[in-house]
Amino acid sequence: MLRFVSLADIDAAAVEQLLDRAFGTDRHGRTAYAVREGTAPVAALSFAALDGEALVGTIQCWPVALAGDDGSRATMTMVGPVAVDPPRQQHGIGHALMEHMLAAAERTGASRALMLIGDPEYYGRFFDFTAARTAAWRLPGPVERHRLLARGDAVPTAAGMLGPAMAGSA
Repeated sequence: MLRFVSLADIDAAAVEQLLDRAFGTDRHGRTAYAVREGTAPVAALSFAALDGEALVGTIQCWPVALAGDDGSRATMTMVGPVAVDPPRQQHGIGHALMEHMLAAAERTGASRALMLIGDPEYYGRFFDFTAARTAAWRLPGPVERHRLLARGDAVPTAAGMLGPAMAGSA
């Protein structure tokens, strides 16, 4: 039976090992890492999935901001990575982590502006993420535009650069 705990309660080295198994050791070069560079995960929205005492999945969320070309600044929460130990993938663990995080986001108010880089068919179908508001955003690296997704009534549509926000500002 899965149980969720705060990611802060899990050994950081174990989390890194899980992320390496799920995404590869070259994952740090991805654009998502540049978007959130220098920030710490939002503790209230970052969780581990445990099966007994075994770490089988994690979800992390990060404070990011869109610096609008018009001088505006909109803070959001970047969702991901959602990591599941490869032998346990396709068993609903990632989905359960997303549902758990979204419930916490509702409680904290973060659900008003969430974004991620991910599969639009999956995140759209199950969690209402869409690329409808992200077309004018720029990122500090390459991104497949259809994979830049957001949800929430406070997600900006303005043109601008997406990058890290100061911790606690999202």
